[in-house]
Amino acid sequence: MFPTDDTMRNEADNKTRNDPAGLDAVRAYLEDLQERIVSALGALDPQMRVQADEWRREGGDGHSWALYGDGVFEKGGVNVSRVNGHSLPTAATRRRPELAGLPYEAMGISLVLHPRNPYVPTTHANLRYLQVAPEAPGTPPAWWFGGGFDLTPYYGFKEDARHWHRTARKACLPFGPEVYPRFKRWCDEYFYLPHRNEPRGIGGLFFDDLNEWGFEDCFAFVRGVGDRFLPAYLPIVERRRDVSYGSRERDFQLYRRGRYVEFNLIHDRGTLFGLQSGGRIESIFMSLPPVVRWVYDWHPEPGSPEARLYEEFLQPREWVE
Repeated sequence: MFPTDDTMRNEADNKTRNDPAGLDAVRAYLEDLQERIVSALGALDPQMRVQADEWRREGGDGHSWALYGDGVFEKGGVNVSRVNGHSLPTAATRRRPELAGLPYEAMGISLVLHPRNPYVPTTHANLRYLQVAPEAPGTPPAWWFGGGFDLTPYYGFKEDARHWHRTARKACLPFGPEVYPRFKRWCDEYFYLPHRNEPRGIGGLFFDDLNEWGFEDCFAFVRGVGDRFLPAYLPIVERRRDVSYGSRERDFQLYRRGRYVEFNLIHDRGTLFGLQSGGRIESIFMSLPPVVRWVYDWHPEPGSPEARLYEEFLQPREWVE
């Protein structure tokens, strides 16, 4: 539980900052979460094919699960990796420039699911832990958690958006009433395409550089977020997977997927970190959809369901009271 006494919290924080011995525990949780998610997706979509790929190279190892098929999910991936290096990449030092150039170790789980039916939203989730070697002997290492999950619908449903954000809020409530609004706002700001002046989707949770609560509470929060992903997403898939659609809806889905690609290749910190750290390209680009289209100067027809996405869902708003 969250400490209620400030003195006790400060003492606990000092202890965990001096000895954040959690690398193995974090990895064990991430690998267990990966197995649970892939198993649940397989039960939901029996036609889904899974290509498991264990890899190892100098400076890291991991387990990638590539998902594809003719059923619910057209393409997806659920990856766990652990990497280390002699110099922390710039993508991880924007908020901590004093750590630039120091040795580091990082691990995380990253998943993206691109459904076939345009009425089922694309989703992304990521949880990561990063630890940097001490700047001087006898000083504690710097460490922090980051991650979250977000939803990218092509055709919006208020019922789905409210469920998604209510589940996100449940993950945050044990850690204080201010946590969900803070990380929801951060998600809205992060998953935003400034060159398009529009968000990627309806958001969810995003956090980074999280170490202010001490290791145990930060790790507990990360587990709470990870454990809430399936309850947040699967009911939406179940509601929309069998909705009929035609070429119009499919074309719009492929058009909107272009926004997903633009964000991942231009703005996404995880993609940049992977490229800057010499990461495994197959795992990094597994997040990209299999088929995309760009149309010159396209605009939705006024009053159409496509226009409704822009007018009601791709706008800053609170989905839960």
